[in-house]
Amino acid sequence: MTEQISSGAAPFTAASPTGWGKLWREPARPDWIRRRPGAPWLVVATVCIGAFMGQLDASIVTLAVPAIRTDMNASLAQVEWVALIYLLVLVGSISAVGRLADMVGRKLLYTYGFALFTLASLGCALAPDITWLLVARAVQAVGAAMLQANSVALIRTSMPAGKLGKAIGLQGAAQAIGLAMGPSVGGLLIGLGGWRWVFFVNIPAGVIGLLLGWFLLPRTHVKAPRARLDWLGLVALMPAVGALLLALSEAARLGFGNSVALGLLGASLVLFAFFVMRERRARHPLVDLSLFKSGSFSRGVATGLLGYLVLFGVLFVTPLHLESEYSLPPAQAGLLLTVLPVALGLVAPVAGLLADRFGARLPASAGMGLVTAALAVLVFSPRDLWVTAAALAAMGLGLGLFTPANNASVAAAGHDHQAGMVSGVLNMTRGVGTSLGVALGAVAYSLANAMGNSGGAAPLPGLGFRMAVALFAVLSAVAAVLSFLGRRARPRAVPDPEGRPELG
Repeated sequence: MTEQISSGAAPFTAASPTGWGKLWREPARPDWIRRRPGAPWLVVATVCIGAFMGQLDASIVTLAVPAIRTDMNASLAQVEWVALIYLLVLVGSISAVGRLADMVGRKLLYTYGFALFTLASLGCALAPDITWLLVARAVQAVGAAMLQANSVALIRTSMPAGKLGKAIGLQGAAQAIGLAMGPSVGGLLIGLGGWRWVFFVNIPAGVIGLLLGWFLLPRTHVKAPRARLDWLGLVALMPAVGALLLALSEAARLGFGNSVALGLLGASLVLFAFFVMRERRARHPLVDLSLFKSGSFSRGVATGLLGYLVLFGVLFVTPLHLESEYSLPPAQAGLLLTVLPVALGLVAPVAGLLADRFGARLPASAGMGLVTAALAVLVFSPRDLWVTAAALAAMGLGLGLFTPANNASVAAAGHDHQAGMVSGVLNMTRGVGTSLGVALGAVAYSLANAMGNSGGAAPLPGLGFRMAVALFAVLSAVAAVLSFLGRRARPRAVPDPEGRPELG
């Protein structure tokens, strides 16, 4: 029996597959789970595991780089790629994964993403040399892309109307907790068992996430029509993103005036221009550019990029400042820095509720306004650790207000069969914003310190930090203004799908 579920949806075949076909078919949830009033929140809880692990892994691995270099007798350039290759593959592939998930099923790719991420983590932990480790990290990034491209989409298509903001707020809290715990957990694991335990820790969490996803996530009831993947668009997008991230990496090390950074940046712009032209003409594009005709969506993507840029830029320059100006050891600097993601995680669910009730405009603009004020305090305040900690906490509160409300506004865009595509765009924005924040922070910090040391007088204490933070304050103010402009509707979620008999 075949039933067409909705306009634009792929047909749903009720016949049970046999043999290997079962591996390519999303299984239904048990009836006793599907019929529970809280079934959508079980979806959110499952997705939060992936969100937590993704941020925990990202923040842990950076701590392991020195130990990996020593243990494998690798060069600095080689170990830098342990983090860089993961980011390149993740950001470059996430839009294609989201598009594919819309066609074949989000639950299928999400659960298989957990399996791939877990197996690749085992490969990283057992890596005999740096080449093996880099290949395993690239595979791990593909698994992470399968998780991230479907996380917001699964929440959007599972939540009843009026609950989308709260659900995405909880996911944001899980990400913040993972980010906050990364330095302390990573330091503990490396101290107790060495850098390989940074990857071993992913295995039990990955197995749990895989099992929960298989039993608790619903089947995809509205799919995009099956079509050939836009390989030409992907061939343009992946090197475009890769060239951009490499340009930002080189700029962080050598400055934006470096010829290599400028060449990579130029190549990236050309490839992005080709990608846009390709997507306008493609029958089944990786990214439907008509989504950007919505002011809410385009503003949400732009302000989201600025929000992640500010967050990770500050997370990059603040430890440098604490160690150079206050002589804090890395462990204490990392502990002080955790007040930012902890504050973000505490307020994120509240921000989601506000977005559900009043729309995204109020919490998003107020949140970035608070971030701007907190950064201004860091620029002009006297040298005081308590003031620094309070400003970082206020910044975390502001980002906790902004991020879930803004993400919910973006996630609600488009049709249900485009949910994976929208989720992929949202997460690609985060990756580019993260890299841009680190690059701009590094350049501003180094340039200001160099200018201060070139004069005859003694440089002002913390000049590089203050200049970098001042730049981020200006960008956060721009995000606050953009968030306030226009009328953002409340995040729209699909009606509760539990009543549909074909949805498992």
